[in-house]
Amino acid sequence: MLKLNKKDIINLLPHREPMLLIDELSEIKKLSSATAIVKVRKDSFFVQGHFPDNPVMPGVLIVESFGQAAAALTAHGLDKATYENKLVFLMGVEKARFRNPVIPDCDLILKIEAIRSHGRVWKYKGEAFVDDKKMADAIWSATIVDKK
Repeated sequence: MLKLNKKDIINLLPHREPMLLIDELSEIKKLSSATAIVKVRKDSFFVQGHFPDNPVMPGVLIVESFGQAAAALTAHGLDKATYENKLVFLMGVEKARFRNPVIPDCDLILKIEAIRSHGRVWKYKGEAFVDDKKMADAIWSATIVDKK
């Protein structure tokens, strides 16, 4: 089964450290669904001050991780000529729920699915898990735009 590592993801997305949050993309069904992994560690930049005595991954970065996973799925699935000189931008978040805190030293597993596409606009849904426990879920939309 196809699996994209961090180097492969870097070739698809404009994100770079420390803002490249997803470490792996697997179980890829072209332009339909995938599973991403975010390795949440004690030295992850976002837990240094959130919160020093009780580190937690910010919910907004869980949503960002969903968005990066969806962008990688979309970029990977599109014809290279179609995606050349393009970016995937988050347009809106319809619903995001945070059920349990994501604490360091875990793999956050994101299961994402493209719900629909209309031209350059895509809608996705996703669920985030740690050890089969649901941590968050969201529905969001994104668009493909020309690089400036």
